[in-house]
This record gives sequence, C-alpha cells and structure tokens, in this order.
Amino acid sequence: MKREIKFRGMDARVPEDSVHWVYGAYVKHLPYTPAPIGTPKIPDSDYEYAIVNDAFSDWQMPRDLQIISIRPNTVGQYTDLHDKNGREIYEGDIIVTHPKSRYEAPKSGVVQFGESCPSFRYKTEDGEEYNIWSSNANRTYEIIGNIWEDKQLLEGKHEQK
Repeated sequence: MKREIKFRGMDARVPEDSVHWVYGAYVKHLPYTPAPIGTPKIPDSDYEYAIVNDAFSDWQMPRDLQIISIRPNTVGQYTDLHDKNGREIYEGDIIVTHPKSRYEAPKSGVVQFGESCPSFRYKTEDGEEYNIWSSNANRTYEIIGNIWEDKQLLEGKHEQK
C-alpha cells in the first residue's frame, strides 16, 4: 500500500479549552474481556482511545512506543493530501477550494469520509459532497481551520487565515 495511514486526535491530558494535537496510529481499546454469553452492548464509555507513536530517543538509544490518551470525538484520518501551503489534510479540516477555471466558483466545506462512496470528500454547508482525490490540475485546496477549533467558520463568519 502506497498511501500513508495515520490519524490525529486532541490530547486528553490537556484542559478542554487547550488544544494539543497528537499524530500516529489510532487505537480503540477495551481494557477488559467481556463475558461471551449474555453480554449487553458495550458502551463507548468503556473503551479507551489513544494515538500510538514513536517516543523520543537520542542517537543509537532504544526507542519505545508512546501511547497518548485522546478525546475520541476529535479523531480524524489523514487523507494523504496536502493543501496549497503544504499542510496535511485530515478529516474534520475546513477547506476552501481555489478553482483554476473562471467558470467554477470557490467552495468551502468539511473534509470527511464520504457517505455515498468510500473516499475522502468535503461537504459544503448546503449538504453537497465533492471529491478531493482529484489532482491539482483543476483546483487547489487550502485549510482554513477545523471543526473543533474554528466552529465560527462553519457559520460562515470568518476571515481567511
């Protein structure tokens, strides 16, 4: 597989009003073994959510895995695409298009995994979904925020960053 699979999530160890993103592999872990018979549906609150990545080490020293608890509602997968400024695009990012054709109007929307087909798309305020897998031949994309830190952008009250 040539596509890089990674995720980001907000670090659960920092206060709710602070933002610290962590990047790596996403893990949803049940810290106990449920009874095989008669077990009701396991509530989401029983799970632990984490991002796993390489911890820091110095030259030629052993390096451990670092497991960081995250806020599960902030998890977003990397799309394997970059915006016009070289920033990685993740689910939950708010992007604006920069069409190269004068016949296409700029659009903005939230990056998500498509509901109607298995691909990353962006969904505009009016509910339309557009594919973002196309090359930069027709348009480029720019991240202007994300749904967790920049809620005002979803309401259309924004200045571009």
